[in-house]
Amino acid sequence: MSHTLPILRYHSPHSFSSLFAATSTLHSSPLSISFKPQKPLLFLLLHLLPSSPPNALPQRQEHHHQLGGDSPLSIELTPISTDDQFDQLVSHNQHPLIIVWVANWCRKCIYLKPKLEKLAAEYYPRLCFYTVDVNTVSHKLVARAGVTKMPTIQLWKDGKKQGEVIGGHNAYWVIGDVQEMIENECSNT
Repeated sequence: MSHTLPILRYHSPHSFSSLFAATSTLHSSPLSISFKPQKPLLFLLLHLLPSSPPNALPQRQEHHHQLGGDSPLSIELTPISTDDQFDQLVSHNQHPLIIVWVANWCRKCIYLKPKLEKLAAEYYPRLCFYTVDVNTVSHKLVARAGVTKMPTIQLWKDGKKQGEVIGGHNAYWVIGDVQEMIENECSNT
């Protein structure tokens, strides 16, 4: 006598044990399956993956080589929170800088941030990326930089703004425009 097993679908960690319970109720089957996870399934799967030391990902200070375009690594954008800090960076830095102007209420800024962090990893250490929240600096600085929309990504070199991308469209195109701006402006150095 053969039995057909029901088709089981996994819906959530909470229903996982009930799915196994369904297989144990087959008519006159000598097979009994009992599985009741004590911890969520994701937690168990993470413990099965090979572990690496907590400092396996490079920190900004320890990151000394240029990463390839397919790198999954990212570098957190360094925040600029005062007008003096901005002036110091822009006027005394020998390398070009990328300044990302954002607002904490701007959804496009929030969506674009991880993509810019990945881009920052690709160009580090040749180029450093900074972020300025327009709500934390003076309006005078925002006006002086010519920022009218968020997000605005600017390239500064020799104390002057050399290029700008306003990120109001698709993130893929914004990143492409930023890469083009960087390559155009930095190829002259």
